[in-house]
Amino acid sequence: MQHVVAMFGATLLVPTLTGFPVNTTLLFSGIGTILFLLITRNRLPSYLGSSFAFIAPLTATQASGIALQMGGVVAAGIALILVGVIVKVLGRGVIDAVMPPAVTGAIVALIGLNLAPAATSSYQNQPLIATVTLAAILILNVAGRAMVSRLSILFGVIIGWVFAWLSGGIDDAARQAISEARWFGAPTFHTPEFTVSAVLISLPVVIVLIAENVGHVKAVASMTGRPMDDLAGDALLADGIATTLAGGFGGSGTTTYAENIGVMAATKVYSTAAYWVAAFTAIILAFIPKFGALIFSIPSGVLGGATLVLYGLIGMLGIQIWQEHKVDFSNPVNLCAAATALIAGIGNLTLTVGGIELQGIAWGSAGIIIVYPVLKVLYEKVGEGQFSTLA
Repeated sequence: MQHVVAMFGATLLVPTLTGFPVNTTLLFSGIGTILFLLITRNRLPSYLGSSFAFIAPLTATQASGIALQMGGVVAAGIALILVGVIVKVLGRGVIDAVMPPAVTGAIVALIGLNLAPAATSSYQNQPLIATVTLAAILILNVAGRAMVSRLSILFGVIIGWVFAWLSGGIDDAARQAISEARWFGAPTFHTPEFTVSAVLISLPVVIVLIAENVGHVKAVASMTGRPMDDLAGDALLADGIATTLAGGFGGSGTTTYAENIGVMAATKVYSTAAYWVAAFTAIILAFIPKFGALIFSIPSGVLGGATLVLYGLIGMLGIQIWQEHKVDFSNPVNLCAAATALIAGIGNLTLTVGGIELQGIAWGSAGIIIVYPVLKVLYEKVGEGQFSTLA
């Protein structure tokens, strides 16, 4: 049950921010977790919850409707399935060759920082409520211990919601929706539609999902003392299937959860049996519409306070990748490629090519993947790199 609590804050926040049905997303997080356990042959304990990486592309396409948003999720899931198959056949070394840390870190950073205007806009709508929420999250995260610290965003949102309720920050329509929602009922399902622009905006998310899944395998291997590198391909394949299935019916894309790694670290219990219980608990909650109505009553100020931290943490994860792999920014290839990609993503560079509108995440991600190897060759064969080794 602790695993259910650990994944709640993040898994439910993604559909709340992007307009996806909360109960449907919860249902497919449970189903996705079961698929993950089966495909990894019960060897890799993990919960598959909503991926924060999908927030940016789903927010960018939200005005176009949920069907097109789902199309992007399905496309990302299919791409991750292909990556999983490749890794199973060739080994995980192929990932490092195609996407070195300088590239991966930049893409992860720009995905989070691209969302900065959305966070500040929500904050400005209800500044007092947002400030209370933000303060609660920061204090709990820094001063809290064990589970309190790990669940700081969830607890902070609850504190912000209660303050909003008491101060009149939740409108009458939301209160009425909670009152009228049934206790039992089936989740809402939708059918995806596909456009080139929505698909291209969503595909960079795959890079984040790869990093999260491979990182999860390494973390669990470190905690348990068991070699698990052979499961990297299975993990990617399983997450790809879970994401495709979720997107095909109206749920948000999934990923392995660091929050649940924290639970394992605290409890020293690594049995996959705990994750089976968590998965079935999530599925049961998905059939309680009143729960979904409660989540959707979270006001703009609370979301603003939470996302001011959350989106920044996603961006900082990219910086952490650079630090962990000691990326050398005195090298002009790393410096110029990352700098250009970040500004394209943060500034949300939007250009129309052949009638297709592409936004900053797509340009920044695709740009660095294409430009980086070109700059590297030029530096090593023509520039000063021929006299030194590229870090």
